[in-house]
Amino acid sequence: MEQMRDAMKKIQGEKRFAHTLGVAETASRLAAVYGADRQKALIAGLLHDCAKPMTGEKLLDFCKRHGIGVTEAEQKAPSLLHAKAGAYLARQEYGVEDTDVLNAIRYHTTGRENMSLLEQIVFVADYVEPGRDKAPRLAQIREMAETSLDQATVWILEDTLGYLEAEGAVIDPASRRTLQYYQNAAKKSGEK
Repeated sequence: MEQMRDAMKKIQGEKRFAHTLGVAETASRLAAVYGADRQKALIAGLLHDCAKPMTGEKLLDFCKRHGIGVTEAEQKAPSLLHAKAGAYLARQEYGVEDTDVLNAIRYHTTGRENMSLLEQIVFVADYVEPGRDKAPRLAQIREMAETSLDQATVWILEDTLGYLEAEGAVIDPASRRTLQYYQNAAKKSGEK
């Protein structure tokens, strides 16, 4: 764990490293709330942005060299690839073999339908960690994260997609599918 932390400190700038620590700590805390493995949450949180220092061009090249599929949305917005590349690096460079941890890293940006508990914890932690301060419903989402990961996921995706649409940015279809899935899950459980 200490080696991973030191490695992230070396490759990430000060601000990104502070975010990484915030995600790891938040993921660990949420894991305790929801009865998930705190060690796995810490590892996934520490490594979730391990490929973030790569530029879009380098991410595209990295994925091509390592046989990692690239979608049309990722081709247009290569920074999205840091999650897939990060999962690859977590396995190859940092020795992570746990599939759930690797998937938590892989899907921390877009989410996916029917995420595991750990995947959802890291997805939410990435958004609500203490260093974040610009999202419109951040205080409400932080509070909701303590009682319903499904509803927190819905609000995160609604706000993220709303922001991306307003900016005219590329939207990964996986995010829309994830939102639809969790909206349906929240309706089934009676949440709003």
